Amino acid sequence: MADPNVNESTDPEAENGAPAPDTQGGGEADPFLVLQRLQQENGDLKDKLLRTLAEMENLRRRTEKEVGDAKLYGVTSFARDMLTFVDNLRRAVENVPAEVRDNPAAATLVEGLELTERDFLSRLARHGVKKLEPQGAKFDPNRHEALYEVPDESVPAGTVMQVMEDGYVIGDRVLRPAKVAISRGGPKA
Repeated sequence: MADPNVNESTDPEAENGAPAPDTQGGGEADPFLVLQRLQQENGDLKDKLLRTLAEMENLRRRTEKEVGDAKLYGVTSFARDMLTFVDNLRRAVENVPAEVRDNPAAATLVEGLELTERDFLSRLARHGVKKLEPQGAKFDPNRHEALYEVPDESVPAGTVMQVMEDGYVIGDRVLRPAKVAISRGGPKA
């Protein structure tokens, strides 16, 4: 008679819930139980494989997205710093008095500044940096910064009336919001 305090199972798989092979019948395991255990292991391994493959596919997609974002947004801080340069070029061109522009040497200098500005903006555009064109558009707090309101009954309230400082985006992210004046008092948009 077996002692109830003694664990008769010495097979570690029997402790894990897997059926223990039948060793009572001459040392041979029951083929049905062995087949059942192997089918269970096979199912578990298939499940692990499918989960691993799905995880690897998700990792591949995430990595592709991160690499794409790094390519697109990697120049963000540099581009943001260069916006001041573009602004200063524009200010230089705008602040040349009309009487000075009549001088051929000054006109050539102004033309060179304008050409440099256009070239620089096209180079920024090749790297995904685009200038916002909010004039006449509905105010968007994600892309515009309202500095003041202009009373005007002829246009819908919240329309961008004047651009004080140009805004820029890179991809779908705002580098710098456009500083604008918006309308007040007109009908709702």
